[in-house]
Amino acid sequence: MEWLQAVILGLIQGLTEFIPISSSGHLIIAQTFMSGAADHLFLEFINFGTLLALLVFFRHRIWTILVDIFEHRNYRLARNIIITSIPAGIIGLASAKFIESHAFFGSLITVAVALFVVGVVMIIVEKLPRADEVKDGEHLSWVRALIIGLAQTVALIPGVSRSGATILSARFVGLKPAQAAEYSFLASIPVMLGVTAKTFISDHAYLSANLPTLALSNLIAFISGMIAIGFLMKYLQRHSLAIFGWYRVALALILVIVLLVQ
Repeated sequence: MEWLQAVILGLIQGLTEFIPISSSGHLIIAQTFMSGAADHLFLEFINFGTLLALLVFFRHRIWTILVDIFEHRNYRLARNIIITSIPAGIIGLASAKFIESHAFFGSLITVAVALFVVGVVMIIVEKLPRADEVKDGEHLSWVRALIIGLAQTVALIPGVSRSGATILSARFVGLKPAQAAEYSFLASIPVMLGVTAKTFISDHAYLSANLPTLALSNLIAFISGMIAIGFLMKYLQRHSLAIFGWYRVALALILVIVLLVQ
């Protein structure tokens, strides 16, 4: 892989992993038009940069969660995060090879449809009925935490967006936009840790063969990921998800037009 491609893919990964416009969808689009096909292993390895961005950005919040557990015996937020993580963890690990090998998951048509459908939901989400409001992720019931976890499994489809699916579902179960985003990011950490660990263990030969470009791509993903998290957390304190929905719909339509004229 060329160095320029590594920089572009790292930048896309960092920005779109957290802004709810789908990192997998954007990466598949970029790789398809740059090299003709998606390299799933490369896309999996650059998750490390965005995982590191999450851990660094939320380091103080993670510390307070650990203090709550070991000093105050308050397990509610940690319990909810684990419950939310379980469905995607189980289904993701069980179906990883199938997803990598099945043409459906690398299809630009699949990406376009997912971008469009989730985009429409983001545009109208504030007008849809929602559960009674709750203060934050700690105050979610285990059922509501599980609903968010089930939504996270849908993000296995490229174009859906893990952050998009979990923020939307968190809105439906009663969290405000900024609290929904924070909970979404915290709940994605266990899943990303599991995926990253599995990738490093099972595909270390690929890592060794592509270490320079992967290192560069992950560095770019880390830096851009930190910027993206900070932007989204501030943005959602005053705004809804609608702007991201309109972007997704526009990109889906552009992608369909491009596919039709090829």
